[in-house]
Amino acid sequence: MQTAGIIAEYNPFHLGHAWHMAETRRLLGGRAAVVCVMSGHWVQRGECALADKWSRASAALMGGADLVLELPTPWAMASAEHFARGAAALLTATGVVDVLSFGSEAGCLPPLQAVAETLDSEPYRTGLRRGLDAGMTFAAARQAAVRDLLGEEGAAPLDSPNNNLGVEYLRALRALQSPLRPLTVPRRGAAHDGPAAEGFASASALRRMIRAGEAERAEPYLTAPWAGEAADMRLIDRAVLARLRTMEEAQWAALPDGGGAEGLPARLAEAARQADSLEGFYALAKTRRYPHARLRRLALAAFLGLRAAERPARPPYLRVLGLSEMGRELLRRMKGACPLPVITKPAQARELDGPARALFEAEVRYTDLYGLCFPTPRPCGAEWTHSPVVL
Repeated sequence: MQTAGIIAEYNPFHLGHAWHMAETRRLLGGRAAVVCVMSGHWVQRGECALADKWSRASAALMGGADLVLELPTPWAMASAEHFARGAAALLTATGVVDVLSFGSEAGCLPPLQAVAETLDSEPYRTGLRRGLDAGMTFAAARQAAVRDLLGEEGAAPLDSPNNNLGVEYLRALRALQSPLRPLTVPRRGAAHDGPAAEGFASASALRRMIRAGEAERAEPYLTAPWAGEAADMRLIDRAVLARLRTMEEAQWAALPDGGGAEGLPARLAEAARQADSLEGFYALAKTRRYPHARLRRLALAAFLGLRAAERPARPPYLRVLGLSEMGRELLRRMKGACPLPVITKPAQARELDGPARALFEAEVRYTDLYGLCFPTPRPCGAEWTHSPVVL
């Protein structure tokens, strides 16, 4: 029996995610096990997850996953390249995963592989530098450089967000020399950030409904009814802004992707002093070169105290968030195959040392701050009291 790896945020878990798991199993013969690497409490958009990671892991298990592992915050809240490499490194380290399955608009590998190979080439790097030197945004310079090498049709995958991430997964597997075989599943229904279609809704649309108090509108597209409070960045707006107002340029430069060489820290420090809200900060700091998503990640990294120097090259441990009966069997197999510590109980984290211990203690802080994102603030210490969800 093969084991498929899936990288996701499940923010929230919905019918499209369940379909992806089922289709992955079908393509692999119907009996594949599924290991998910899932973002924790802070996600790539530079915001809080809608529900805590144990609740989302539970939804993933009920939707078909066998084992859910956490993608630590320094990779979960990073650019697509670092997000992909951190997650692919974890799946590779398990020693039990055979296939990396991901959704894409293309629905087939060849066009994505062509772009991935191009992005790792010297002619591309030369073209990218030329575009950046001309004042283009990174995304625009990247697109132009690939278009010059592959033509309009060859560069088309970069126009679609899931294709883009799929390209980064392929690059990550190559960079890691991972034995995982890539498999892509055509994305169905709603477009990324788009309205509902064909019985599916995007995660962003569902988040908007739930945070607006309209969970009943979201329920037809979820695998289970929404329950409980929803986390919302608006509840920590002033707390984040308070942190940003105290930041010096050197502190901005120390953040992941802080843009010290681009002169970005001075712009960020000035925007923070003038802004009266987070949205105001983004508006003041944004330019064609500095897109909104990057600014959100920087602001959140500042609030969390996440510095570039504290992110190891790869995740130094595996944290289990949830497992099924098949997941228990996968864990037994991992004991002899995984070179990293595998944490199944919080107490085991006390045995970590070096970068691994520092990362876990940072996650404790990140989770404590996440507790402020709820209408009823949650107490500190959740990382030390939550054991994996068992289905």
